[in-house]
Amino acid sequence: MTEISPRRLNRTLLTRQLLTERVTMPAAELIRHLVAVQGQEANWPFIGLWTRLTDFRTAELDALLRDRTIVRATMIRRTVHLATAADYRWLYPTVRPAVESQLRLAYYREAVEHLDHTELRTAGRNLLTGRTLTRTEISRTLAERFPTPYPERLPAALGLLTPVVHNPEAGAWGAWRNRRVSISLAEEWLGAPLDAPAPDTMILRYLAAFGPATVADVQSWSGTTKLTEVIERLRPRLRVLRDESGRELFDLPDAPLADADLPVPVRFLPAFDNALLGHKDRSRVISDADRARIAKIASGGVPMYLVDGFVHGRWDLDGDTLRVTPWHPLTPAEEAAVYAAAEELLPVVLPGGNGEIRITPA
Repeated sequence: MTEISPRRLNRTLLTRQLLTERVTMPAAELIRHLVAVQGQEANWPFIGLWTRLTDFRTAELDALLRDRTIVRATMIRRTVHLATAADYRWLYPTVRPAVESQLRLAYYREAVEHLDHTELRTAGRNLLTGRTLTRTEISRTLAERFPTPYPERLPAALGLLTPVVHNPEAGAWGAWRNRRVSISLAEEWLGAPLDAPAPDTMILRYLAAFGPATVADVQSWSGTTKLTEVIERLRPRLRVLRDESGRELFDLPDAPLADADLPVPVRFLPAFDNALLGHKDRSRVISDADRARIAKIASGGVPMYLVDGFVHGRWDLDGDTLRVTPWHPLTPAEEAAVYAAAEELLPVVLPGGNGEIRITPA
């Protein structure tokens, strides 16, 4: 069984994530390749597409959301993602048990544990049939029938009980905070019923964009459990490698493995980028020590940048300043490359503005 080094895993991940060089590809095709793009903060997916595509324009993704080619909804890891409408139809049913399991969390339990979930689901579906409503409208109407100390949590709970999608404006390019979210029944929005769960498809598609990977990696990325049996069933169709610690890594048999010495450019990534969250063991792209730096704030999203393929620090938009914070020293050549990449990013995050770039000392 072939052993694969950490550096080769890094280059392979960057290649499959289309981060070694920008490509010419429609945005919808890229989202399909990545399976689902995390997007609870609406602007971050636009940065993730821009850093991978040669000619991406924000208007392209806005149009895909409006014409329903791309949908925004809760999916993998029980968080808001973008996916093609075709993929959502099988992906959501595949991860639905994990999504519904959130009802056991205190936030939802406090609001709905005393309510009949079947009645709440039915009432919510009746309310949304033929309509797109804001969370405030849903909360106000459902609270009249389902009294709770936390009526503002009812729309979110309903979204765990039945598949819903967000209105296009909630995911459009624009303000970085305070988006109004309206929701619709997924089947009505898509104009088609959802498909049966497809765990085999999910795993094979994941490996194409994130492999080679362990069972734990697939489970961490998807937010689901009990995938060992599925992967064992797929084993005859997969290539099996080992990492330096001896763990089995599964992959598609014809998927390319990149050269460990492949040159890679500086890349600025959005918070929650696929490349950063696609594995349980993320050491192929970020060290455990650097993950520990941001552990307390990671849930809020930390945009980072890569030098030589690995996370080197973070970046933030502070008013009109794009602030780069290295976690490790930069050579003069590396600093020049980081600055040049930041110059490319600046007009994207501050369109039409007169921003500046500041690199703080490591």
